[in-house]
Amino acid sequence: MLYLFDLLGCAIFAFSGALAAGRAKLDWLGVMIIATITAIGGGTVRDLLMNRHPIFWMQDPCYLYLTCLTGLATIAYVQYLPIPYHVLLVADALGLALFAIYGAQLAAAAGHRGIIVIVMGTMTGTAGGVIRDILSNQIPLILRKDIYASAAIVGIGIYLLLKKLKWRESWAFVAGFIAVVSLRLLALTLNWQLPVFNLR
Repeated sequence: MLYLFDLLGCAIFAFSGALAAGRAKLDWLGVMIIATITAIGGGTVRDLLMNRHPIFWMQDPCYLYLTCLTGLATIAYVQYLPIPYHVLLVADALGLALFAIYGAQLAAAAGHRGIIVIVMGTMTGTAGGVIRDILSNQIPLILRKDIYASAAIVGIGIYLLLKKLKWRESWAFVAGFIAVVSLRLLALTLNWQLPVFNLR
C-alpha cells in the first residue's frame, strides 16, 4: 500500500511538473525533465541525507517510467482539453501531502528523532517543487509567504502526535495527509499567508 501511495505521489508531482513546464512554454523534452525532477527530487534528497542506497528510483526504475508516461499523458491531454490553473495547485497539494507524510514515515521507521522526521518529511514533500520552480523561472513556493512547507510541518506533527498516542500507523498516516491537504487548500481558498518579515 505504501509503495502504491509513493507511486501515486510521483504521478501527481510529475503531473504538476508537466503543467508548470507547459506554463513556462518549454519543449517536450523540457516537460519530461521538469516532470521527472519534480517527482523524484524530494525523495532523492531524502535518500541521500538518510544514506539510503540505492536511491529509490535507481532500485526501482518504475518511478522513472511512471513520471515519463505521466509527462506524455499530460502533453496529450492538454492538446484537447485545457487544464485550469487551480488544478495545478490542487495536484501540488496532494503531492506535497503524500510525499511529506511518506518521507516522515520512512524517517520515523529509521529511528530518527521527531525534529529530524519533520525535516526529512518536509524536504521530501518540497524539494522537488523547489527544483521545478527554479527551472521554470518561478520563485519557489517554499520561499513565498504562502502556507506550503508550514502545511507539511503541521501535518507531520499531527502524524507524529497520533503515533505517540498509539494510533494505528495507517490512521496516523491518513490523518497527517488530510491535515496537509486541508491546510494547503484552505490557505489557497481563504488567502491565508504567513507574516512577512519586513526589514526597515
